[in-house]
Amino acid sequence: MEYRELGKTGLKTSVIGLGGEHIDFKPYQQVKTTIDMALDHGVNIIDICMPGTEIRENIAKALGSKRDSVIIQGHVCSSDINRQYDICRDMPTVKKYFEGLLRAFGYIDIGVILMIDTEQDYKDVFETEVITYVEHLKKQGDIKHIGFSSHHPETSMKAINTGIPEMLMFSINPAFDMLPGNEYIFDYIGTEFQQASDTVHKFDLEKFRGVEPKRAELYKLCSKKQVGITVMKPFGGGKLISPQLTPFKKPMTPIQCLHYALSRPAVSSVLPGCKEPDEVKDLMRYFEADEAEKDYTWALSAERNDFIGNCVYCSHCQPCPAGIDIANVHKYLDIARTDTDNIPDSIYTQYQTLPKRSECTACGHCEGRCPFGVPIISNIAEAEELLQAK
Repeated sequence: MEYRELGKTGLKTSVIGLGGEHIDFKPYQQVKTTIDMALDHGVNIIDICMPGTEIRENIAKALGSKRDSVIIQGHVCSSDINRQYDICRDMPTVKKYFEGLLRAFGYIDIGVILMIDTEQDYKDVFETEVITYVEHLKKQGDIKHIGFSSHHPETSMKAINTGIPEMLMFSINPAFDMLPGNEYIFDYIGTEFQQASDTVHKFDLEKFRGVEPKRAELYKLCSKKQVGITVMKPFGGGKLISPQLTPFKKPMTPIQCLHYALSRPAVSSVLPGCKEPDEVKDLMRYFEADEAEKDYTWALSAERNDFIGNCVYCSHCQPCPAGIDIANVHKYLDIARTDTDNIPDSIYTQYQTLPKRSECTACGHCEGRCPFGVPIISNIAEAEELLQAK
């Protein structure tokens, strides 16, 4: 297992975590064996969005004495409507379900405010007593860190710019990243927030161009503000890995989807849902996969796109003969470019801790391997000019 820092929270999360929703309504023994498999492979973060008492108690029981070694990402504003979770902003109900979560686990490492997707969601949380309640929970130690979940980049940026959230749970995969900003991702995946009769649309390939600018801006903002990201829906509700439903010329593999998400700036952990131990075990193949198995660039270049000239952090350019970590140099450069007059100290620090960064000999090895025609040599020089010691 590999671990990454979750923004500035001080937490170190396993790069693959466990989304808990698929063990909801399952027998305790199945819950336990699934969690045991995850813990045995070094998983140390579990997302609990489910409001049901039984699933919360089953997870707590399965963790037992290991609870303090696991980061619980528990949701505020998650309530139970007809045995399905739903969003709630009514304070008595919000408190009822979150206090149930506290009874099960004692404290919550990350209190995630559920679903800040629309302007109304933002107002219903950040302009009401909901956010006052969440800040009070943190002050008294019931939650250690404040986060929120979202599927919309512009609303996410507005929430982050309040300075309150320390992390974001966001939906990340290549298909979602290339959808135009006016598209609603729930049109493309089945979800418990929809009725069974609702229409689920197919991806329109004509819309696929490059990473949607607002999503790219969000990832850079999170890096700049040191707001860590945990990832939901890395497989697009299963569509990306389905031969029948994939929007690409062929299905992606789970390994490629995981690697894409983990390549985005500010991402700490990907949290796929697993309902049984073998699914957890299959995900762990990621750590044995070679670069060819992880390669997702064919999906990005399969349709019309605007990726040409832009780094997608795929590391096709590696290995660098001079030992430069080219993908990370570009991540820090892209963040610095957003506002060259106000580059955060953290970006200077992270750039300067790279073992090698300015040793480029302009040999051209990297540019010959890049599938998107990125001017790597000049970018490395620009990064050194912008990010060298103050």
